Amino acid sequence: MSSPDSPPAADDLPAVAPQLRSLRRRAALTLEAAARAAGLSPAHLSRLETGQRQPSLPMLLALARVYGTTVSELLGETVADRDAVVRAAGMEPTRAGGWTYWQAGASGRGMQALRVRIPHGSQGDIVRVHPGEEWLHVLTGRLRLRLGDTVHLLGPGDSAHFDSLTPHRLAAQDPDGVELLFVHTLLQSPTAALCLGPTPGETS
Repeated sequence: MSSPDSPPAADDLPAVAPQLRSLRRRAALTLEAAARAAGLSPAHLSRLETGQRQPSLPMLLALARVYGTTVSELLGETVADRDAVVRAAGMEPTRAGGWTYWQAGASGRGMQALRVRIPHGSQGDIVRVHPGEEWLHVLTGRLRLRLGDTVHLLGPGDSAHFDSLTPHRLAAQDPDGVELLFVHTLLQSPTAALCLGPTPGETS
């Protein structure tokens, strides 16, 4: 299983480290305040900002909410215009913490749309809690979705729409992984609180 503390691959997310520091300073947050809001330790956020560690996708989502921005901006991506249409040819895959995702919507919106591929055994211990809503739709494979104390098994064509203040975790049920469409609301506030981390004593 991938660990959030695993060192980054040499060719993964080269723009993230400087962007994380720049956006934190733009939000006028200290390292300690930003780390606390994102549910990280200051030491871990410092390692992310210096490129010593690779952020997982849930971490990127957390930091994007804390800084009032999008994952695209964290990755240093820019979009000239808010185009209504996103062509498949323009969707460049990005890897984060074992997941692969593609931007399925333009940046600068109140919601962010992604196409996500989750390998089996990747980030199964990451629990997320944050303001807003999430909607997901399974394209291929089977998704193990835990909402609070309830586990749901979703297959192709199944969807889920939930309040993301409910502790939730996503994991692929089968060895071939799962691919899904994922939409979440962006909380435009630098003080958004978010908790990430493993659930003690639980395994996927």
